Amino acid sequence: MAVERELSVAIDGAEEQSLPKPFPSDASDLGIEADLLAFAATFARRYSSRKPTIYWTDMSLSAGAGWLMVVLAICSSHSVLTGSAILLAVLLLYRAASFVHELSHLPRGELPGFRTAWNILVGIPLLIPSFMYEGVHNQHHTKTRYGTSADPEYLPLASMPFKVTITFLATSFLVPFLLLFRFGILTPLSFVIPSLRETVITRFSALAINPAYRRRQPTGSFRTQWLRQEAAASVWSLALILSPWIWGWRPLVIYLVTLSVVAFLNQIRTLTAHLWESQGMQMSVTEQYLDSVNVPPPELLPALWAPVGLRYHALHHLLPGVPYHSLGQAHQQMMKIPQIKSVYTKTNRSGILRMLSEIRNKALTRKV
Repeated sequence: MAVERELSVAIDGAEEQSLPKPFPSDASDLGIEADLLAFAATFARRYSSRKPTIYWTDMSLSAGAGWLMVVLAICSSHSVLTGSAILLAVLLLYRAASFVHELSHLPRGELPGFRTAWNILVGIPLLIPSFMYEGVHNQHHTKTRYGTSADPEYLPLASMPFKVTITFLATSFLVPFLLLFRFGILTPLSFVIPSLRETVITRFSALAINPAYRRRQPTGSFRTQWLRQEAAASVWSLALILSPWIWGWRPLVIYLVTLSVVAFLNQIRTLTAHLWESQGMQMSVTEQYLDSVNVPPPELLPALWAPVGLRYHALHHLLPGVPYHSLGQAHQQMMKIPQIKSVYTKTNRSGILRMLSEIRNKALTRKV
């Protein structure tokens, strides 16, 4: 990826330094970007090591406890207990699902078996197999795509009517039903109707928010991985569609309600990930960073709605290769450097309401 190539160049240039030189007080924009990349390169090297125990323990416990809560909600006859179990299931499964972001940045060969385990425990049951995100999210990080019409994860919401933002949030409740239709109906049909197969691959095979995004045909080993995951998701979807005739409607309803709330929670998190101010032009790495958002401590709730490092989304755009469990440490170190703090803290926000207010105010300003 372009960002990671730039970081690699900066790392090579800072090989013998423990920290890069601080920003000069009269630095030009180009100088600021170079120094910011140099800082990022140093931290990328320092915190790039992934800890398998943390990954496996966090993901498996979150998924296991989440599905246990779903079972409890299905079996419970008490409305309060059912509601509480669904709420816990949403938070736990959302955390487990967020590991798909880590998978999209996971180099081949690292954490052997983790991708397969995640798909079995989380991706297939939630109808979001990892092929839907891998090969898509990395395009969001490239310098030539970020914020443009070719970015699968970007919409210029700040320059759109606020009702678009409301629609953006509301439609998330439909996501599980659309995924069920995609894998349970369209997938089997697409293997016997070639023209439909083309449409399914290009338009319905990416966890993207940009409706103009079109995906390319998979090739090589990734195509094999894609087909296996898609087949498993299709079998699971067909089982879900047929389940009411065996188990009744309650299990399916609770399952879909849980997934709908998970999708809504993720949509809220997505909304707070950026300022959405791009007008479609290519942006520098620094501009991408300043268009992104951190929701750091002492705020507590982001640990629930932006888990697995997602609360440090702006920092992640500087350090895309750093694992989620190290972003908090990198953030603390960034905050200790006076010369960088004034720039670094420009991306910090206090939470969901602040971001919604900003987007709404920009939309109203645009009208005027």
